[in-house]
Amino acid sequence: MSELLANLNQEQFAAVTLPNQSALILAGAGSGKTRVLTTRIAWLIQTGQATPANILAVTFTNKAAKEMTARLSAMLPINLRGMWIGTFHGLCNRFLRAHHQDAGLPAMFQILDSADQLSAIKRLLKALNVDDEKHPPKEVMYFINGNKDAGLRPQHVEADDEFGRKRVEYYRAYDEQCQREGVVDFAELLLRTYELLLKNELLREHYQSRFKHILVDEFQDTNVLQYKWLKLLAGAGLQGAAPATANAIFAVGDDDQSIYAFRGARVGNMLDFERDFHVQNLIKLEQNYRSHGHILDAANALIKNNAQRLGKNLWTDAGHGEPVRVFESQTDLDEARWLISEIKALIADGSKRSEIALLYRSNAQSRVIEQMLFAEGIPYKVYGGLRFFERAEVKHAIAYLRLLANPDDDTSYARVVNFPARGIGARSLEQLNDAAKTRDMANPAGISFYRAVPLLPQGKAAQSFAAFNKLIDGMREATQHLPLKEIIDHVLDHSGLRAHYKAEREGQERLENLNELINAAANFTQEDEDSLIAFLTHASLEAGDNQAEAGQDAVQLMSVHSSKGLEFNQVFITGLEEGLFPHENSTKELDGIDEERRLMYVAITRARHRLYLSFAQTRMLHGQTRYNSKSQFLNEIPEQGLKWLTPRFGSVWAGDDDFVATEKPTYAKSKAPGDSGWRIGQNVLHAKFGNGVIVDAEGSGQDGRLQVNFGRNGVKWLALAYAKLEKV
Repeated sequence: MSELLANLNQEQFAAVTLPNQSALILAGAGSGKTRVLTTRIAWLIQTGQATPANILAVTFTNKAAKEMTARLSAMLPINLRGMWIGTFHGLCNRFLRAHHQDAGLPAMFQILDSADQLSAIKRLLKALNVDDEKHPPKEVMYFINGNKDAGLRPQHVEADDEFGRKRVEYYRAYDEQCQREGVVDFAELLLRTYELLLKNELLREHYQSRFKHILVDEFQDTNVLQYKWLKLLAGAGLQGAAPATANAIFAVGDDDQSIYAFRGARVGNMLDFERDFHVQNLIKLEQNYRSHGHILDAANALIKNNAQRLGKNLWTDAGHGEPVRVFESQTDLDEARWLISEIKALIADGSKRSEIALLYRSNAQSRVIEQMLFAEGIPYKVYGGLRFFERAEVKHAIAYLRLLANPDDDTSYARVVNFPARGIGARSLEQLNDAAKTRDMANPAGISFYRAVPLLPQGKAAQSFAAFNKLIDGMREATQHLPLKEIIDHVLDHSGLRAHYKAEREGQERLENLNELINAAANFTQEDEDSLIAFLTHASLEAGDNQAEAGQDAVQLMSVHSSKGLEFNQVFITGLEEGLFPHENSTKELDGIDEERRLMYVAITRARHRLYLSFAQTRMLHGQTRYNSKSQFLNEIPEQGLKWLTPRFGSVWAGDDDFVATEKPTYAKSKAPGDSGWRIGQNVLHAKFGNGVIVDAEGSGQDGRLQVNFGRNGVKWLALAYAKLEKV
């Protein structure tokens, strides 16, 4: 026991050894929350308070679940098989596989990833003759998923106008289509599980009795339905506070790192949890084991500007370290040149490329950086780019495999019925779709494409579809007794995918990805489940978790959202300009600036040793030059912890020697017309509109006007005679 708790700091020790009551652990960035979670589970088991079967641990990524399982296996010399550890989607999939009949699902139901769901919705809207300009498929998908995440079925959605009623109608039709085809999307996994637990008292009581200890990671990222699901499993009911008999929820999270409101995450769940579960144990993990002091000072000062925080202050005993470097450039091209110059210097000093990260608020910012990295021959990787299971050739192969498991999967059928090409065009597919709408007493919702083929009138189209069905049936029969990797190998050959990509001029990389799918299958093991179904579930749930070319020493490029959960020795946060970071859309949303500030907080706390902040006076975005004022977030960071880096601007970039450190940035600027004393690019202050930057000018003297970009307050033309601008 002493070995288990050794090397925990005081707050970590207190969290791990809390009594069996619901608790909220406010875990700051780099404070060792995964260690606390795993040690808590091990401590509960070692002290006899729980068995592995009593534990339900919820994470937000498969990577986190695997890491937790690996750590626990090293801590505990016992079989952990009875323990449920996984993501919300993974755990709900496990539950529904075990209780598919009660949930009204086929035993081999398939999971639609986001791309497949969009494809299914497009097919539905086309069948209903819907104008996709008035009702774009993506917006319909967001509408459906948003209501599912809120726990609402079509009959529960309120619609006040005809437009809203149409969306509800499409939601209802989509539900019917998925039920007929035996498929579920990600949001459905959770909603179907929640509904089954809600209506089935025996099942609910069974799992409430079993999972006496519920542990939740990244609690700040839970949405409305996820919190209701947790309350139900804990026996807390749906209304009011949890009874004293409720199971204990050990919630670990950081309200300062809640950055997924656009996905439905509700940071208010943390405050609700405190109230609903009478939380008396709130422990703050504030000692940071990642970053140096100046970096943490910047993060703490920034986030204090947010209201409605639970409140904490990160600290470290690793010393202040280097000051935060700030660079202001004239243009985004200058910013990119400086980035490359600094990266080359870091690499020359012995830094690994993979420990250097370039973060940006908008993916559009990456183009000019990528261009210059390529020109300089510096290997780089866009983290969060096209992932393995999202690549077209892999999705084609997966679609064939899904048809082997479930020929009624219309989304997969439509994807590959004419790939490789078999002479089946859109018109033929429309005919098949019409035949599939056939309804009778046995099939009130219609039938699948696969089963509708015999109903087609004789002709070329019918023969082509029949040949495709025969191909699927033949592959299923030939592979029914083969190991998983041999099933995939057989399908790649007999489907024609390998031959198709071999014939392509640039098909080698796609062939390598198809072969990697076999490697993935060879390394995949799953007990107590049909191996093909388990692998297809794995492909859907894990899409996006693992990057291709993992381990390559390359500079990391990513959006700030993608950086959450990662850490690097050197971090560059680029584009710190009003309208870009914070993003201009944040001014239109409730608490939008607070969310952007949390995003900046996440970005800052990714850095271990050295942090760079950069911004440009002008930036080319979406084909237009934008004149910018620096981000308000820069003004919220203590000046004493900053080191300004200033280039000597000129017509030719001369290299590293052009950089000097100064107290404040100085640079040459163009004068406004009329020699009015004001200059384009100059920072100014207005009593009403705040800080801004001059972007245009006309006239002279007291008759002159200036156009000023005030960031959140927009771009204004101001008369010099009345504006009362101050130079900054």
